[in-house]
Amino acid sequence: MTASSGVTTESLSGCVIVTGMPGAGKSTVTRRGAAMLPRAAQVGGDDVNAMIRSGSVGFMGKPAAEALRQDELCNRNICALANNFVDFGFTVLIDTVLADRAELDFFLALMSPRPVRLVVLSPGIEVCRYRNANRDPEERFDFDGYERLETDMQREFGDLGWWLDTADLTVDETAQRLVTELAGRTAVLDPGWNAWLRHLHGR
Repeated sequence: MTASSGVTTESLSGCVIVTGMPGAGKSTVTRRGAAMLPRAAQVGGDDVNAMIRSGSVGFMGKPAAEALRQDELCNRNICALANNFVDFGFTVLIDTVLADRAELDFFLALMSPRPVRLVVLSPGIEVCRYRNANRDPEERFDFDGYERLETDMQREFGDLGWWLDTADLTVDETAQRLVTELAGRTAVLDPGWNAWLRHLHGR
């Protein structure tokens, strides 16, 4: 199957995790990109969290122990939903914030053995701040940890995936590049939990 982008489901199978700082454009780009593919689904972390209608605690909320539990719950639900779509022949674009390699490895473990690729939308801190501040109030995210998050992401998985600078790109341009260039720019990720064994086998 081929969509208007010219990309087939077979050439971009499995799951693509699209991450980045708040305001990077993850939700909008994954929504637009999924529509360009012939058979694709968008799974958004915010959408999964919104399924909780009472008792919700955000990942920066209080009490901290419950925030951590619900963050894990969200990640597990994201991966379970993505797995179901992949198993039924859909390409999945996941929209979520990954803060470190441990969280990325958690996703890879939950989705194994399905192929997973990583894209980091990285327009820069000031662009993210501006975009976040100019969102509709209902979509705006109260966040002021950009410097730390950017540093953590670059340290933890700066050598993985495709870091796409979108500062000068429109949503349509970003989505088009995502679906047409992704397969050639990113490899399927190896899970981190068996790195020692892979090294033993020379992989």
